Amino acid sequence: MKYPVKRVKNLAIILKDIQPFLNAQQLLSGAPFGNFGDMRPREVLANWLICAAFNYESQPERLTFAGTRDPIGGDGVLIDTLTDETWPTEHVLALVPPGDTKGQETHILSAVAQKQKPKKGGAAYARGKTLVVLLEGGGQRPWYPNKVAKALPSPLHFGAVWVVGLHAASDTGEYAYDVTQMDEKAGTAQVWRASIAAGFDSWTVVRIQ
Repeated sequence: MKYPVKRVKNLAIILKDIQPFLNAQQLLSGAPFGNFGDMRPREVLANWLICAAFNYESQPERLTFAGTRDPIGGDGVLIDTLTDETWPTEHVLALVPPGDTKGQETHILSAVAQKQKPKKGGAAYARGKTLVVLLEGGGQRPWYPNKVAKALPSPLHFGAVWVVGLHAASDTGEYAYDVTQMDEKAGTAQVWRASIAAGFDSWTVVRIQ
């Protein structure tokens, strides 16, 4: 479906705007950006990462995003700049507490299940939307994306599920995030690693799964 939205025209510019918010406090409770459709910092970051991963596979780059208010609502919208197709996103936080022993897969699946419930959204609310899970905490321990893909709810009300999470942060200011797209039908996942330079003026992406 196509929606009239104000899109990000340059991912490099918005990356600079994200830089001050890449800390746990801001990502967990940072105030919405009033001039960007009331998206929270973590929602802007996650949508940016999805665009960076998608564009690695597509030349010329074609995916960007925008903030949205009514009539769409939600947590931003992904936009194919070649076709003008749009995918509203719904975001949820999968918070792994310190000392947790359950495994990050459990928290991701719990976050997805939360959004599947009628009181949290349900089938009608989720239809046509992309669910984005921000994995936060857990000391960047490895987890198994295919295990999550195989265990996603059936039926899955959302059109697609992505998971983004911090892989590593260096003392010199570089950040690396893993961006995962679930294929629940095949029970597999695709994973990219987006590495952001210390000056937040460039990034690289590699496919790791």
